[in-house]
Amino acid sequence: MTSLDKTGAAADTLRGGPRRRRVRMVPLPLLVPALVGLAFLVVPLLALLVRAPWRDLPSQLTSPEVWQALQLSLVCATSATLVSLVLGVPLAWLLARTEFRGRGLVRALVTLPLVLPPVVGGVALLTALGRNGIVGTYLDAWFGLTLPFTTTGVVIAEAFVAMPFLVISVEGTLRAADPRYEEAATTLGASRFTAFRRVTLPLIAPGIAAGSVLAWARALGEFGATITFAGNFPGRTQTMPLAVYLAMQSDPAAAIALSLVLLAVSITVLAGLRDRWMTAS
Repeated sequence: MTSLDKTGAAADTLRGGPRRRRVRMVPLPLLVPALVGLAFLVVPLLALLVRAPWRDLPSQLTSPEVWQALQLSLVCATSATLVSLVLGVPLAWLLARTEFRGRGLVRALVTLPLVLPPVVGGVALLTALGRNGIVGTYLDAWFGLTLPFTTTGVVIAEAFVAMPFLVISVEGTLRAADPRYEEAATTLGASRFTAFRRVTLPLIAPGIAAGSVLAWARALGEFGATITFAGNFPGRTQTMPLAVYLAMQSDPAAAIALSLVLLAVSITVLAGLRDRWMTAS
């Protein structure tokens, strides 16, 4: 064994071996509330699984109403995510790459839907885009467009609450990316937009993907803004969360069955993002 090998072996011995991980005792004042917090988050989900009508689940999930709501939810959530991508990625670039007066205020306004009650967001959309809204009045008079209580209204409501998730994710990725690559492309004759499209976008693609998945999941589960701005009309505006709410009034077993579908989608989203989170940690 060389001296270098001996030194490495000695270092491994001091660290407890090359493959052994030091086990730390968790203080009881930290362990107890941690376990209580874990139970607080997990027990309701387990109760959903325990009380699920497994025997009647196939008939519950194959009804035309459920498939109609699920299809509408998937289409609207995907459309809202596309809207968030088209508008949110340039907005994230503006916040991360440019300096302008009031940038902090703009960032606060962008993230406001994260903490705003969804029902308040729906009311805000009505006052802005409703028939008598400050913008909706002109949309109706000039183009004959009526957005509330339509499928388009569902997409707008979902994009309103989901876009901040994408903007935050993409802005964080942009700040972590080295801007010198973009600057080098501009010095070689590329325009700022070409540098963004050919250099920056490939660099931040993982952040865009993660933000898109989060935005899609948030749009899929949106309830408050949707029911306020778009209503609850089967086949037109009734998404899965609205169908769960309606079923809870008359058929709790059906509500549990529909909730299991959304739970499965959420688990799939978490599994898809797990590798990115593990890499970041």
